Amino acid sequence: MLIIPAIDMKEGRCVRLRQGRMEDDTVFDDDPVAVARRWLEQGARRLHLVDLDGAFAGKPVNGELVASIVAAAGDIPVQIGGGIRTLEIADDYIQRGVRWLIIGTQAVKDPDFVDTLCRRHPGHIIVGLDAKDGEVATEGWAESSGVPVIDVARRFEQAGVAAIVYTDIGRDGMMQGVNVDATAALARDISIPVIASGGVTNLDDIHALGAAADSGIMGTIAGRALYEGTLDLAEAQALGDRFSER
Repeated sequence: MLIIPAIDMKEGRCVRLRQGRMEDDTVFDDDPVAVARRWLEQGARRLHLVDLDGAFAGKPVNGELVASIVAAAGDIPVQIGGGIRTLEIADDYIQRGVRWLIIGTQAVKDPDFVDTLCRRHPGHIIVGLDAKDGEVATEGWAESSGVPVIDVARRFEQAGVAAIVYTDIGRDGMMQGVNVDATAALARDISIPVIASGGVTNLDDIHALGAAADSGIMGTIAGRALYEGTLDLAEAQALGDRFSER
């Protein structure tokens, strides 16, 4: 089970939000590239990037930072979400060496866009489903779509999506523990691997997710817990590996 460090970028800095609110951010570092190098040195096997400005602008804002992180990562793959709403943007990220593109808002508003991307870049498309009270939120989590998460996820089962990133907005950045039950329920109900996100706090969360890994949970994204030191990346990955070996 993968432990994937998150690097959320806002105004060129590495931040973490609480429950997706742009006005409730904590700046952890002024140099996201240095942060990426730190996680790589600690054994990260994948990096999760979010262009927060891009999510609200509807187009990349921190694209050059993303390119710098991809270059620093070398052979370690990178996934990016936030503002990917045209084929041209998707093509540009792939050409820059990004391994996976995470499509959120556009996946809900225009599912055919995901189908097209999966044909254009097979194996490189992830759908990000951010849930608020069981419904998918869009526009950088600012709006509720009114559509149940499971309905959106099932729509993409035959499209060739590589994974679903499932985020419980109510827990994201709150250090209250991951919503294992909801994540495992989604993973059991679809054939696409699920990456958990939101609320990871310590090794107890990794253990709980690992215990449910056979439902289809392939990993988890960790943010604030890594930055505040309540979770050690190397230790968490070692625990994740033990579940993978079962």
